[in-house]
Amino acid sequence: MKRIFLLIATNLAILLVASIVMSILGVNTQSMGGLLVFAAIFGFGGAFISLAISKWMAKKTMGCEVITHPRDNTERWLVETVARQAEKSGIKMPEVAIYQSPEMNAFATGPSKNNALVAVSSGLLYGMTQDEIEGVLAHEVSHVANGDMVTLTLIQGVVNTFVIFAARVVAGIINNVVSSNDEEGEGLGIFAYMAVVFVLDMLFGILASMIVAYFSRIREFKADEGAARLAGKGKMIAALERLRQGPESGAMPAQMSAFGINGKRSMAELMMSHPPLEKRIAALKNS
Repeated sequence: MKRIFLLIATNLAILLVASIVMSILGVNTQSMGGLLVFAAIFGFGGAFISLAISKWMAKKTMGCEVITHPRDNTERWLVETVARQAEKSGIKMPEVAIYQSPEMNAFATGPSKNNALVAVSSGLLYGMTQDEIEGVLAHEVSHVANGDMVTLTLIQGVVNTFVIFAARVVAGIINNVVSSNDEEGEGLGIFAYMAVVFVLDMLFGILASMIVAYFSRIREFKADEGAARLAGKGKMIAALERLRQGPESGAMPAQMSAFGINGKRSMAELMMSHPPLEKRIAALKNS
């Protein structure tokens, strides 16, 4: 319930901020230019606000415990490994955290390369060898060093803008066609128009999700390559092999799972944020 409340509150805050910006700019959504500005404000606004609060959201929704003072040798090794990899990658030391989950997973998030969080699950920390964990950490540090959080936020902003703009343009065309064929020329009516917009938002949203997932899969291959350079190809392959033997990932919210080491499996690869583990392993072996 806490996670759902935080997500709803965040979306309401985004809507409020976007509405205030539109009011200040005096955007007229009746014109094509105004509609495009409206779509861009909501599309990019939501994406960048989510990016700005990504660390805070991750800590709250996943219950991350940031390691400020290592309590044992395992936590000390974890922090020292991330520090070494971050220095090698030329970025500032990310915050390092542990969250309680039986699944073996990890993720990186944050608004910039030098303001990031790397978190691992308790299941991963105590279910993998140090070599395998080092490969996972190198993968997450590579996501940070590659600027993947910002890159995917920009892509998400573009596709969000497309969805909002295209849905309303097509709905407007449908409304005009209905109006021209209607003797009274009233068109769809406000409720019917909103229903059409909602359906089109859903349809275009599916297409947008495929585009974002495609770029996410590309970034995963890049992060694997980066991990092989930081920790060694053998360690990264061993980590992926270990993940392949484990249960399906499913407890992580979408915002974090895009930068996790292991994503949800799906019958339709087009909708997957992560390539199949078999393809990732094969790509590393052939590199």
